[in-house]
Amino acid sequence: MKFTLSWLKAHLETDADLTTILETLTNVGLEVEGVENPADKLSAFRIAKVLSAAPHPQADKLQVLSVDAGDGPLQVVCGAPNARAGLVGVFGSPGATVPSNGMVLKVAAIRGVESNGMMCSFRELELGEDHDGIIELAADAPVGQVYAQWAKLDDPVIDVSITPNRQDCMGVRGIARDLAAAGIGTLKPLGIPVIEGAGKGPDVLTLDPAGCPAFFARSVKGVANGPAPEWLQKRLKAIGQKPISALVDITNYVSVDLGRPLHVYDMAALKGPLVARKAKDGEQVLALNGKTYTLDARMTVIADDAMVHDIGGIMGGEHSGAQDRTTEVLIECAYFTPEAIAVTGQKLGLTSDARTRFERGVDPAFLDDGLSIATQMVLDLCGGTPSEATRAGEPPVASRAVSYSPTHALALAGVDVEEDEQARILESLGFGVTRGHPWSIAVPSWRRDIDGAADIVEEVVRIHGLDKVPSTPLPRTPGVAKPTATPEQMIERRVRRTAAARGLSEAINWSFLSEKEAAAVGGGDWTLANPISEDLKVMRPSLLPGLLSATRRNMDRGAASVRLFEVGRRYFSGVDGASIERATVGFVLAGEKTPRNWQGGKAQGFSAHDAKAEVLALLAAAGGPVANLQNFGEASAAYHPGQSGPLRLGPKTVLAEYGVLHPSLAKQFGVSGSIVVAEIFLDAIPVKRKSGFMRAPFTPPALQAVKRDFAFVVPEALEADALVRAVKGADKKSIVDARLFDVFVGPGLDEGSKSLAIEVTLQPGEKSFTEEDLNAISAAVVKAAEKLGGVLRG
Repeated sequence: MKFTLSWLKAHLETDADLTTILETLTNVGLEVEGVENPADKLSAFRIAKVLSAAPHPQADKLQVLSVDAGDGPLQVVCGAPNARAGLVGVFGSPGATVPSNGMVLKVAAIRGVESNGMMCSFRELELGEDHDGIIELAADAPVGQVYAQWAKLDDPVIDVSITPNRQDCMGVRGIARDLAAAGIGTLKPLGIPVIEGAGKGPDVLTLDPAGCPAFFARSVKGVANGPAPEWLQKRLKAIGQKPISALVDITNYVSVDLGRPLHVYDMAALKGPLVARKAKDGEQVLALNGKTYTLDARMTVIADDAMVHDIGGIMGGEHSGAQDRTTEVLIECAYFTPEAIAVTGQKLGLTSDARTRFERGVDPAFLDDGLSIATQMVLDLCGGTPSEATRAGEPPVASRAVSYSPTHALALAGVDVEEDEQARILESLGFGVTRGHPWSIAVPSWRRDIDGAADIVEEVVRIHGLDKVPSTPLPRTPGVAKPTATPEQMIERRVRRTAAARGLSEAINWSFLSEKEAAAVGGGDWTLANPISEDLKVMRPSLLPGLLSATRRNMDRGAASVRLFEVGRRYFSGVDGASIERATVGFVLAGEKTPRNWQGGKAQGFSAHDAKAEVLALLAAAGGPVANLQNFGEASAAYHPGQSGPLRLGPKTVLAEYGVLHPSLAKQFGVSGSIVVAEIFLDAIPVKRKSGFMRAPFTPPALQAVKRDFAFVVPEALEADALVRAVKGADKKSIVDARLFDVFVGPGLDEGSKSLAIEVTLQPGEKSFTEEDLNAISAAVVKAAEKLGGVLRG
């Protein structure tokens, strides 16, 4: 919700400065998301007069101007068709930054002629869309004065985050009411004009009391539509809305100013009565955004005898909207139920300012007043003769009261507020207070969110000041607290700490991807019906897209080495169609593993072996059976073939995938260089049996281990991992470890062969190995290697 400071002060009589207003907004629960003063970015632009204009000697469409911005004449090259001697406009001197493109002006030669700055257009200063020529000001505009000050653009724009329960603050007046209740000003009275109608009102009707309980309307004949006055355009532009015409701008203004959405119809485009009804399946409407929407029987629409003109409470139709030639309008002021609006909006995927307000709930008692205010603005700005008002249906304005005791503030919120102060706060917010035992609080019609005493406490406490709520610790039970984390949570904690200890930084990404990103890693099973945006539409089937996007952002900002990990969930469909969440760890190693150094070494990148080392370390932290893992088969399509692989526990259970990122995926995500990635599937790790909290006793061996080296000539296609596992299994009692320490291919070996050297660690038990024991173990090792085609190398 955006508004300017001057707009706020149209409803709030206050001497408070901007800082005080911002602090108060936050203290009453209206979070300030940002403040921007348009004058700040225009401080370097001054009013200037063109003294002379001559043709550019080297370009037909350029002119050489002599410009005075208060400091004497400067030479400026300009291509605007309206540039001429005597024109008064806006000048940016060297050093100024053009708001529209961020360009810093400087002295430069343009086609061989020196130019000292720039005469500006409205678009270049982000003050409008006009770019046909430079700005033309009144001849008496003060030369040399800062343009923003002269044009009264020094008006901060405040952006406030409105929570869904605060529908009353979807208008500037509601925000002003809160500030007045907080004691920094007085709420100005709202003038409700009395409209003397001439003739019968328009023929409107509601046949859908569930979706549109009340439909009020008035027509105005003899209007002259055109541009809205400057003050109205200025306010709409300040909050990012584009002025269209006086009639349309009036409805947008009232919506933001008072939180009351309206719509105007061109009476010449209507055929018969205007009716609020349910749509028919398959009916279509061309909306004001230029898109055609297909409707169904659950949706409320406004239609005449010929066609649908409005998706009720969300967006009007293009066919009957107010045009420049419009001379008679129908002003619609209706109440649409929030639930019906939400269903229609989600079904169509259509958002609008009107939907935002109706979906939260507008004031049902403000139909007559809202219609009168809008009608008076039409008369003031466009002229014409109003009809009487037509009132179809009844708005849901039943009175509501809440039983309340002032002691609730201390009991529920821990804040002791005087009774008189509580009554003042509630009355200033529009509540009626009848003191008794208990109090009876009459709820105003614009507070749909108030349901019970706890809601009244919230109102009292937030206006009293959320910053005044004391921090009170909860009582702690004496003794040692029982563990509350599940085994799965404990595994994730260990993995997270291990990854951080190994130098990886944790990333937290969205659980949603675009369809394109999901397709790059095999496609997602779950697509959201009402996504935040099209780029966050699919529940992620992999953690890699989010990590790769984060990697690209870091590398784009100059990071030479990126080491990121994430602990999160992947989402799939189960056999019964239900969603399945799979706990996963993903990581990316990109850029330089080690930087270049003084010893002449070049920067080294990451390899698949680095990824495998991290995977094994994290699997060990998670309690995975690292010693029993097998490395065979191909990884998924996200990985580079031949430079990646899965880690399996048997032929079917995959615990992890690791390796070099596939080049096509690297190109798609905009990353380059040495990129290795991995995913560890925590849900695939076998669950250990519970054995209490006692650790196994530490029993170091009494005798020293023995190491023996073996070199085998094996087929070149044989994986080293297979040979190592075979050697380990040759004597499981005595052999405690085996590892590859050398690979040789070259002279002395047959073509298609290679030599693998393995270091075997033997651990004696109660007595040392005899020569016979060692020979027997060696024979078993050789025999195991021979089964794989290996021959002991001489």
